[in-house]
Amino acid sequence: MAEDLVLDTAIRDWVLIPLSMVMVLIGILRNFVSKLMRSSNQVPDPKMVKEGQVIIRARNLRAAANFIPAKSFRARRVYFNNEENGLLYVPKGQAQNPQAQMFSDPNMAMDMMKKNLSMIIPQTLTYAWVNFFFSGFVAAKIPFPLTQRFRSMLQNGIDLSTVDVSYVSSRSWYFLNLFGLRGLFSLILGEENATDDTQRMMQMSGFGFDPTRVHMLTNFLPFLSH
Repeated sequence: MAEDLVLDTAIRDWVLIPLSMVMVLIGILRNFVSKLMRSSNQVPDPKMVKEGQVIIRARNLRAAANFIPAKSFRARRVYFNNEENGLLYVPKGQAQNPQAQMFSDPNMAMDMMKKNLSMIIPQTLTYAWVNFFFSGFVAAKIPFPLTQRFRSMLQNGIDLSTVDVSYVSSRSWYFLNLFGLRGLFSLILGEENATDDTQRMMQMSGFGFDPTRVHMLTNFLPFLSH
């Protein structure tokens, strides 16, 4: 049977709140450091800026699919992904590989390495700090019941299966802050900030932007609108 714990208020004052504040401050500091480390002579590629604007327009069309007439939606969909002159259509074999572009552009490769360093070094030091000083602490409790599947995510560092799943360890609170403060950073620093670790990890894993995938997704827009 799961045990209910009584959390000391000192844990809130000396573990939960300081850990959250440190994560926020480190994220803000990383954003400014990343901006300082960018190449000062780097000029945005007009073609890439144009493609990004097209993607935003297509995304807005998908979001507003239920608010415009079906005929207008189909016309806009053809405008984006028809095989003759669609803005999102890329013939096979002509899709640009982001990794090949990175290796061909030294400035882009250097900027990518700086961004990865700005992510890896602070998070490694922060994790070591949390693991050394706050290992084994039960920092908080989720105010609603959870299933056993959440135990490995919320109780990292606590080897007790009798503790209720809704309790969160300090190490798990670190990971929740690491991936859960994206919305807060967007409000504080704006949408184009350098603290999005989830997107950065996807880029490091090789999941870059592929226009052919966007073209495939736009084919399903009529089905998503209903």
